[in-house]
This record gives sequence, C-alpha cells and structure tokens, in this order.
Amino acid sequence: MPKFDDRDANALLVNSVAHVMAELLESSAIKATKYLSEKLTVKGTFRGRVTARARTAEILFTVGAPNYAEREFIKQCRKAGEPFPVKKVQLKFAKVVAKRKAA
Repeated sequence: MPKFDDRDANALLVNSVAHVMAELLESSAIKATKYLSEKLTVKGTFRGRVTARARTAEILFTVGAPNYAEREFIKQCRKAGEPFPVKKVQLKFAKVVAKRKAA
C-alpha cells in the first residue's frame, strides 16, 4: 500500500477515483473496480436504488486490499501476462430480473 505522504501516490489515487467515478456515471454498471497493483484496488459502488429518474447518485469508494473475487481476477491476469496497473476498469452490472405477469 502506498504511503499517503507521497505526492505521486496521492495523484495516482485521486486520478483512479476520478476514473472509476466517470466509468460508473457513464455506464449502467453498479460497481467499478480499478486494479492499481496486486495488493491495491480502487472500487466505486452505487448505494441505494439506481434508476434513470433519480436526481442524485450516492457512490461509495473503497481503497485497499482486494477481496476474494478480485484476488481470483488478479491470478487470472498474472496467468495471462497482463501488466499492472490493469488498463481497463472492470464493471459489474445488476442482475436482470424478469417481471411476473399478473394473472
């Protein structure tokens, strides 16, 4: 984990948070993850219900160690030879639920 006194590390984190936020707001994803290194990720998650009519958006940002699913993705990246930081932000979309018809 980078030291927060370092200007380059701070600039990288601020840039990563801005990049994750832009990806979330531009797409219909509910979660976006940027991998800075094998031990550091930046995640942005919409909180609450996300609708097209909503006037406000609440996004929770998490900077820290990857969780279990993210560690599995990192293993796959290493196996494929992908260098860190990973260039593309990984997006997760909401599950589509079919509406039931009234009888």
